[in-house]
Amino acid sequence: MTTYTRTDTLLGAALAPMDWTRAVSLVFAFSLFNAAAAQFSLNIGVIPITGQSFAVTLTGALLGSRLGAMALVAYIVEGCCGLPFFANGAGGLPVLFGPSGGYLVSFPAAAFITGAFAENGWDRRFLTAAAAMAIGSVVILFAGWSWLVVLHTAPVQAFKAGVAPFIAGDIIKVLLAAAVLPTGWALLKRKASQKAGNKD
Repeated sequence: MTTYTRTDTLLGAALAPMDWTRAVSLVFAFSLFNAAAAQFSLNIGVIPITGQSFAVTLTGALLGSRLGAMALVAYIVEGCCGLPFFANGAGGLPVLFGPSGGYLVSFPAAAFITGAFAENGWDRRFLTAAAAMAIGSVVILFAGWSWLVVLHTAPVQAFKAGVAPFIAGDIIKVLLAAAVLPTGWALLKRKASQKAGNKD
């Protein structure tokens, strides 16, 4: 069996060995997961608050850098093809050129970075898991802010519209993921120990 990805992320370890069929299935499944997260939106301004930053960074942490980035590329392509996968059921290429475009194009990079940290064991402890997820979230917010500035929004106004409303929510998402990921590793380790005990 030809393996595709390393197994040192939580999902990689749980599903090892990871062949091409399983890898492609996960990429597709997590693209749909991100599409679903986009639909949980709260329209408080130009940029809706969604569950996407959580979904993007969690995708990277679970799948790793390469598969995580591929899942987000697939998600963006699906949305640009017209599927109603972006926030509020939007779809089509013009969405990338609107106010949310900066966030969207940063998703593969954010997933890749978070996944790279996870591959190096950052997802196994609360503090490092929180740091990995926070860094991914900062990448998304910075890209979103930068794109708003490109669209001729004053930097301070871009921060007020595109960063400040998301900070509190992102902190909650980071803490949630930071608690879930190490717990998942602990459960996986316990299951492996039980299997080893049963064999003995």
